[in-house]
Amino acid sequence: MVCDVHSPGDVQGLGPGAVKIGAHRAGPLPTEGLEIFDTLLTYVPDAPRPWVSAPNFNETLDTLRSAAHFRPIAAVALAQILRSTLKLSFEEAVAMESVAYSMLLATAGFRAWRNATPRRERAEPEAPRVLIDVGEDAIGIRLNRPARRNAFDAAMRDALCEALGFALEHPDGPPVVLTGEGPAFSAGGDLDEFGAAEDVGWAHLIRTVRSPATLAHELGARLTVRLHGACVGAGIEVPAAAGHVVARAGAFFRLPEVSMGLIPGAGGTVTIPRRIGRHRTCYMALSGADIDLPTALAWGLVDAVEDDT
Repeated sequence: MVCDVHSPGDVQGLGPGAVKIGAHRAGPLPTEGLEIFDTLLTYVPDAPRPWVSAPNFNETLDTLRSAAHFRPIAAVALAQILRSTLKLSFEEAVAMESVAYSMLLATAGFRAWRNATPRRERAEPEAPRVLIDVGEDAIGIRLNRPARRNAFDAAMRDALCEALGFALEHPDGPPVVLTGEGPAFSAGGDLDEFGAAEDVGWAHLIRTVRSPATLAHELGARLTVRLHGACVGAGIEVPAAAGHVVARAGAFFRLPEVSMGLIPGAGGTVTIPRRIGRHRTCYMALSGADIDLPTALAWGLVDAVEDDT
């Protein structure tokens, strides 16, 4: 539901089963009473957190409204998870995200997306999904599926967990640098594997014990992620857990899962709010819009921009 932020009474009667979009169309930009909303949109340029500035205000508002209408269960689940994630420990929040994600795999919204998106059978080069380089001063970890723009499949997830776990347990505690091979850091989850698990309960357990985002969080300040090109879904959800995130010019960021009837499932409802807040995270996931590098830097989704050289 879209409500004028100057009339918060319109939203106070709504229960937890509504996505509450706060719209600021005119007048002073409110700074209080904003927690009642799930996301906040304003026409004011360069508005401070938790606001999202929208030069094309009406068009952006329509996008949010349409997304919530098109995939209502996923949209509500997203809002409900984000209302709680910052109140929980990292591990508890990851588990809660996985429970919701597993539930959504059984919904009509996801089934409709899956039926409209046939799985493809494609040859896979015989190469390790993740490469590790143990240097004198740092451990380098590189996603190595460039032909698929480093799409995360189960094999890559498991290999990345092994690499991050190795770095975490290294007795010398050296710095760790995570990069991606090819034209993009990662285009997100491998769409051909979405919904492939025969037992969604078992898949939930696997996600909670094989979580690259959790390992990245545990590495903390030791981990730097260097991003370039497309950073979609897991391609930003996992990096956002790192202590330091840098990106090259041209990098962009997107959370497309709600349009599939899902929510971010690689830790994004946990890692991204801890960087940019829940309101802007809700906007990213609900709209599915590309976030450019200047915006990502201003929001704190990335910490710095590095030269291509």
